[in-house]
Amino acid sequence: MEPSEGEQLGTAALALVGAPFRMHGRDPATGLDCVGVAVAGLAAIGRAVSPPADYRLRGGCLVRFDRWASACGLVHAPSLALPAIGDVLLCIVGPQQFHVMIDTGAVLVHAHAGLRKVTAIPGPAPWPIVRRWRLQEMR
Repeated sequence: MEPSEGEQLGTAALALVGAPFRMHGRDPATGLDCVGVAVAGLAAIGRAVSPPADYRLRGGCLVRFDRWASACGLVHAPSLALPAIGDVLLCIVGPQQFHVMIDTGAVLVHAHAGLRKVTAIPGPAPWPIVRRWRLQEMR
């Protein structure tokens, strides 16, 4: 049986672990930020997407992230849904400061500015999750 797109995204995210960190980075060879991890992971499974147009470290807006997620083919996971491999998480790490992570089922993959690389950490997320998006299966 072929893996689901969520499983493919989880695998693609794991392949990015170790890539260098770079703010607004979109290329695993030169560096990724948290949004870049999601964009690169989605591109790896054939979903070429653009990052949010006005993404910045602070001063984020949930509405803009929701629009971006929708453009990426992501839908809100039902609030009572169990976590699934390939879920894209939006965490709030400070006032109007958001952070994107990908749930691989075993670990959460994200770009860590302090460590200067893409890393994998065990769950649960260390910050409150304000959005859990799931790939809408292509038909």
